[in-house]
Amino acid sequence: MGPETAKTRRKPRADSIRNREILLEAATQIFSAGGPQASLEAVARQAGVGIGTLYRHFPTREALFEAVYRHEVDHLGELAELLAHDSDPVEALRKWLHANVRLVATKKGMVEALQLVAHGSSELKAYSFERMSNAIGLLLDRGVAAGEIRSDISPEDLLRTLVGIFYSQGTADWQPAALRLVDVFVDGLRTR
Repeated sequence: MGPETAKTRRKPRADSIRNREILLEAATQIFSAGGPQASLEAVARQAGVGIGTLYRHFPTREALFEAVYRHEVDHLGELAELLAHDSDPVEALRKWLHANVRLVATKKGMVEALQLVAHGSSELKAYSFERMSNAIGLLLDRGVAAGEIRSDISPEDLLRTLVGIFYSQGTADWQPAALRLVDVFVDGLRTR
């Protein structure tokens, strides 16, 4: 056997993977409540690990924000995959869009920080746009195949509409209005 090279990588240990997940969950909670100024020490405390463990996984605040952002995008992608098995494709799409609204509502403290991270990284923007477009596409395709959703709208159109609904809501009680607009939009997607 030859000597171990820098390219040789070991599989992460189970406790390391668990610590990373715990840190992501803790960061999501802390940043949601305290915004982008919430301390990394508070994240480590919430996760029940030392600050060194946090920095081993996420060497900068931006790295942690990016990981949280990716985690949230992946969660929505996984939800779409689950909802793709729903018996009613229109309701599956509606549920997924509602989950987006609820996610934004519960993450209001993180929105500013996540936008900064996403706008600062073209790779992250491309990743999230592709992941979200694929999730929406999965649900739209099911509805189109079932003859229940119009075929003249693309996943990208729907994603832009969703983002527009989020940005158009400036009041503190924006969530009910956003959900109502999502419902109106989904009803407009139905075939007649």
